[in-house]
Amino acid sequence: MRYDILTIFPQFFESIFSLGILNKAREKGLFEIYTHDVRSFSDDKHRTVDDSPYGGGSGMVMTPEPLGRAIESTKVEGLKCVVILTTPQGERLSDKVARELSRYDQIILVCGRYEGIDERVREIYVDREISIGDYVLSGGEYAASVIIDAVSRFIPGVLGNEGSPYDDSFVDGLLEYPQYTRPEEYKGKRVPQVLLSGNHQEIAKWRRKESIKRTFLRRPDLLDRANLKKEDFQFLKETRRQNPPSFRVYVALVHYPVYNKRFKIVTTAFVNLDIHDISRAARAYGIKVFFLVQPSREQQRLVERVLQHWMEGPGSSFNPTRVEALKLVRIKNSLDEAIKEIEQIEGVRPKVVVTDARPRENTIGYSELKERIFGGTEAYLLLFGTGWGIANEVMESADFALKPIEGLTDYNHLSVRSAASIILDRLFSSKI
Repeated sequence: MRYDILTIFPQFFESIFSLGILNKAREKGLFEIYTHDVRSFSDDKHRTVDDSPYGGGSGMVMTPEPLGRAIESTKVEGLKCVVILTTPQGERLSDKVARELSRYDQIILVCGRYEGIDERVREIYVDREISIGDYVLSGGEYAASVIIDAVSRFIPGVLGNEGSPYDDSFVDGLLEYPQYTRPEEYKGKRVPQVLLSGNHQEIAKWRRKESIKRTFLRRPDLLDRANLKKEDFQFLKETRRQNPPSFRVYVALVHYPVYNKRFKIVTTAFVNLDIHDISRAARAYGIKVFFLVQPSREQQRLVERVLQHWMEGPGSSFNPTRVEALKLVRIKNSLDEAIKEIEQIEGVRPKVVVTDARPRENTIGYSELKERIFGGTEAYLLLFGTGWGIANEVMESADFALKPIEGLTDYNHLSVRSAASIILDRLFSSKI
């Protein structure tokens, strides 16, 4: 393996690979690192490698000629080569990407600078664009260093124990289990007894469970790609039970005030399936109460009959789990009544979040709302509309309007119970 780094600061790399495991690996000849000053490929007597962007704007752009010549001159014929541009716009560097790159014979790393490189270099020469995170650095040299370190660990012989990179975090899609060494006790904290037992089978089981638990608690987003066995799912279920959600979220299905097809304010009729499906989704995702906002007394009586059948009548023995979900349902005459009940439970007024299939100004995304819910202490009330949507007076008085659900087609006519399930999953899923 050889790395060729194209940079305007080759001295940047003089010390960074001169220490530790990577330096020893270089001395053993397991890989080679060459740095190339892009300025030496410039025809300009001032060794210029950048110019102002066409169309105006701040900053400078790296010109195509020096970079193109540098890439062409460093490619070694006969080697399986990949040209990588380090850029915040690239695919995220991951353990999987590092393993893929370790199978090449030559990696050419183009370190971007200023406002970036001329787009034609990207189109003509670059095979892959890689980012090390959603932030901007002063130059691509930092990212190139990270890529070389991550990739080199998978080159046979670089690490003392060749199995090490396959036991670390992200292999198998999970974070690594906790590690301990001597002494057995430190400031009152002891090494888990199983690690001292000498029973390798039990140690392996403990490590697997700790790895799953740590991933669930710290990076649940990784679980979707994790290679989980049947017994792992059971352990995850126990872990979720032992670590219940800390958020305080309520949902309401609004039957008034909503629009009809002519955009007049009306009261809509309840739909049996909405009550069943939204209450089941609410129970699955940890919602505290599911309010039905329905001012019609006649409609309320119909809902009460449905609830009585499933919670006290024949339905309760036929399907006990349905009882568990329908226990969350509260019928309210108005949205204000629902908010007052939450205030009584929580001691504070909840933040109101409206949902709508139509695009609106100043909407909040799912990731941001999730961060607010999980990162704060406030209670939230999510509103789902019936008919042709919640009335503007409610929409405009809400604290947040969630972005509409959109697929990859132009069809946008989901049922409210489908939309509610999708939104709850995006906000409260355990990621598997």
